[in-house]
Amino acid sequence: MKRSACLALFLSSISRDGDAFQAASPFARQSAVHKTSQLNAEGDKKRVVVIGNGMVGQRFMENLIDLDVDKDKCTISTFCEEPRAAYNRVKLTSYFETRDPSALTMTSEFDEEGRTPWYEENNVELLLNDKVVSIDTEEKVITGASGKKVDYDVAVFATGSYPFVPPIPGKQRPGVFVYRTIEDLEAMLAYVKENNVQSAAVIGGGLLGLEAAKAVADMKVESHIIEFAPILMCRQIDQGGHDALVGTIEEMGLEVHCGARTESFVGTDGSTDADNMSPVAALRFSNEGWDDLPVQMVVVSAGIKPRDELARDAGTIDLGERGGIVVNEQMETNADGVYAIGEIALYNNFIYGLILPGYDMAGVCAKIVAEKELGIEMDNDEVPAFTGADLSTKLKLLGCDVASFGENQPPADDPDVSDLVWNDAIGGIYRKLIFNKAGTKLRGGILVGDAGDYSKLHKLAMQGGELPENPAMLLAPPSARGEVEEEELSTDPNTQVCSCNDVTRGDISNVIHELGVEGATLKEVKACSKAGTGCGGGEPDVKTILSQELEKMGGSLSNNLCEHFEYSRPELMALVRTASDPSTVDSFEKILAKHGSGEGCEI
Repeated sequence: MKRSACLALFLSSISRDGDAFQAASPFARQSAVHKTSQLNAEGDKKRVVVIGNGMVGQRFMENLIDLDVDKDKCTISTFCEEPRAAYNRVKLTSYFETRDPSALTMTSEFDEEGRTPWYEENNVELLLNDKVVSIDTEEKVITGASGKKVDYDVAVFATGSYPFVPPIPGKQRPGVFVYRTIEDLEAMLAYVKENNVQSAAVIGGGLLGLEAAKAVADMKVESHIIEFAPILMCRQIDQGGHDALVGTIEEMGLEVHCGARTESFVGTDGSTDADNMSPVAALRFSNEGWDDLPVQMVVVSAGIKPRDELARDAGTIDLGERGGIVVNEQMETNADGVYAIGEIALYNNFIYGLILPGYDMAGVCAKIVAEKELGIEMDNDEVPAFTGADLSTKLKLLGCDVASFGENQPPADDPDVSDLVWNDAIGGIYRKLIFNKAGTKLRGGILVGDAGDYSKLHKLAMQGGELPENPAMLLAPPSARGEVEEEELSTDPNTQVCSCNDVTRGDISNVIHELGVEGATLKEVKACSKAGTGCGGGEPDVKTILSQELEKMGGSLSNNLCEHFEYSRPELMALVRTASDPSTVDSFEKILAKHGSGEGCEI
């Protein structure tokens, strides 16, 4: 059946009108002792096996393939336990806009088997629906659940993490879900429909929890955010930021419960034990005076834990006391030829739960593998190394800008701190800028409600730069200064537009000119340049550059919903809402017949 992916987004809007955590174990950096690599069946080519086909594992393969210019140094196999190849988990919530997995793909559209052409085009063996069940680091053999055994010269753990589920009695009940995969979302949608779910609770008020809360709200279900800490997003914002964020969230109809000590998930039969399988019907708290909260569904999104069970079972790979595979700056483990990247990697006692550090690890690992394992000559002035990552972030959570950068919460006993605060309770805007005592250096900040100048402030904090004579000039949000958006995008071709993929304005411009006026659509430019395909934060700038470059080339950027409608989304929405006879626009087919052409986009 054909449907317009864009129209699905449009219709849903009508009806709607990567914590990181600190590990406790002491870090003992160890270098791998490398042995002579075995040869595989393809002669001198070495076999690289990537365990896990998520975003970071996919990025590693792309980087390694780019480094193997002559395509004669290695063959790659990747195990993927999910029913489809790599997709963008960062944008998982957007799945509700289209219900089309291909809208999240990391390469190109999925076929019926969940594959994309990229793997065959790059001679990558994709082992779908096959979870690795064992790795023998002495014999260098990896075994999948299917029984397939693959010899390796290099093994790269990219198994990521799984949602942490607190040991709350009742977590086994029907109606209790985690938020991690497309299948998780589909299972929730089915449960909501089959059980007429009216109210749901999301356990966790961090980044992942708020994303899950939006997912629940998008299902047209009353959403309660349950957070144990006294404030939301306690790693990124403070009390003032929390107050502004909660104000925005509650205006949308969601309810926030902080300081909540969840005692059990109560079943429909009133049971509160850890064995009963009656569906969930309420949350019970140990807080004095708190009543049970009636809900028919619970989504647990209370942080992550590294998926290190495979390494743990192997017994030959060093792990941290609280989980994660111990790696050094080159992403090497203590086992010969074994590396770890992403949320599974424990570097300097820390697990990085954000995508950008994962991509940095993938880049370092690819260079090390290329030179050390495959013998590719690299023009590196220094040995590639991952030495930590900037955890600054800018997001739009439940329609509200939330950003933090630099030292956003310095220790209370730090003597070299001076801060300025903007607190607009009416407008729902909170900004806190943290300077040194002399006011000559911006150390960090928190921005909630208006983060239009995040890029400028982040650069000042991380790279330094001259501050205004009166630093308070930086405090007011762009909206209060009468600015619609931050300063115009630089025309310097070296300006970084997408930090996730390290794409510059020049890179994007080159892609646009190669595609030409007819071929340079936003979708194609993003796919070819990779800009805006990570966290999505750079997409507005990509669109701006595309518009500017097309104008230079004598073209223009269409704002049509898709090729089948000669209207923008707002224009088509207005036509549907103002139709004199609503029965003529109450289905996709009727809207397409009346206002569009063709059969719609294939999804």
